[in-house]
Amino acid sequence: MCDVFSFCVGVAGRARVAVEVRFVSSAKGKGLFATQLIQKGETIFIERPLVAAQFLWNALYRYRACDHCLRALEKAEENAQRLTGKPGQVLPHPELCPVRKDLHQNCPHCQVTYCSTECLLAAAEQYHRVLCPGPSRDDPLHPLNKLQEAWRSVHYPPETASIMLMARMVATVKQAKDKDRWIRLFSQFCNKTANEEEEIVHKLLGDKFKGQLELLRRLFTEALYEEALSQWFTPDGFRSLFALVGTNGQGIGTSSLSQWVHACDALELKPQDREQLDAFIDQLYKDIETGCQQSSLPASHDPGNHSCVPNAETSFPENNFLLHVTALEDIKPGEEICISYLDCCQRERSRHSRHKILRENYLFVCSCPKCLAEADEPNMTSEEEDDEEDEEGEPEDAELGDEMTDV
Repeated sequence: MCDVFSFCVGVAGRARVAVEVRFVSSAKGKGLFATQLIQKGETIFIERPLVAAQFLWNALYRYRACDHCLRALEKAEENAQRLTGKPGQVLPHPELCPVRKDLHQNCPHCQVTYCSTECLLAAAEQYHRVLCPGPSRDDPLHPLNKLQEAWRSVHYPPETASIMLMARMVATVKQAKDKDRWIRLFSQFCNKTANEEEEIVHKLLGDKFKGQLELLRRLFTEALYEEALSQWFTPDGFRSLFALVGTNGQGIGTSSLSQWVHACDALELKPQDREQLDAFIDQLYKDIETGCQQSSLPASHDPGNHSCVPNAETSFPENNFLLHVTALEDIKPGEEICISYLDCCQRERSRHSRHKILRENYLFVCSCPKCLAEADEPNMTSEEEDDEEDEEGEPEDAELGDEMTDV
């Protein structure tokens, strides 16, 4: 259960056990390999994204998160009250909530909120001096507000990217003393062909993507043009930048309520008290109708290649934008570290279905051990298999039944 969804594009700082990056093949590019035994449950590395931003619809509906690290700013009880729609919702053990409102800080110019002085200063140092709208934060005619409104008009929930990631990338370069370093860091993600880039943009913006992309490019240029990045503001360069975010962005879920739940799970309670608390939490989950997300650009291009049978997983246990990669099993020296771009349900679908999802979203065909072992399976998606089974078993009046069910 997460309440703040964001998006990040890959470091800036990370801690690692013994791993190294190696070239795998022209098809896969680089991969991450263990140089010594990594035990199951061990944290392989922690990575801070290059840039991160809250999804715009998410922010519009007042899902409050730190504007820099994306840490949830609501108390767990406030979080539960909003998500359940019950203003009187009370949580037991309120002392387990990790949110420290006494540490929150606002930008003195635009009043955007941060979880701490450290985040306020970090944002100002990296990009916020360029992006701060000052007293015009709520002015619909401010160039950045026009850009964000245009984005919301063409990219509806559920959101999968944010134009503000691109804005923070540009602002980072504009503020940087060593502009070439940041340009090199961002450029490591650009490796798609023109046709592949168009596929990504089409998926993000829909059938009218060319006109919408041009509108966004014009507003983006008016708000943020930077001579050192002039290529990014051309039609081809903007499409490439869009595709970079579309394929390399990492979704982030943060929630003070989920942290409270984890803390409750760790309590040592009498059996009867444990049963009552678990029942309360189960009912709370049922009452919650919605969540919140954000996104980021990872700091590096090597958190691990995809496998349908991953030996590592990513998570955000610190309730902010720090990505943890953890071993799911013992990983031997020389073995490639792989995560999965698919969720657990998608990984259980047919090989053809998995390939379809990966092709549409990441533009590659998987050749992991599971996919190779299932290479002789028919080229049929899981939905098509289900449809065939339904058709074979349906009575003659099934069509009427389906129509009634739809109604």
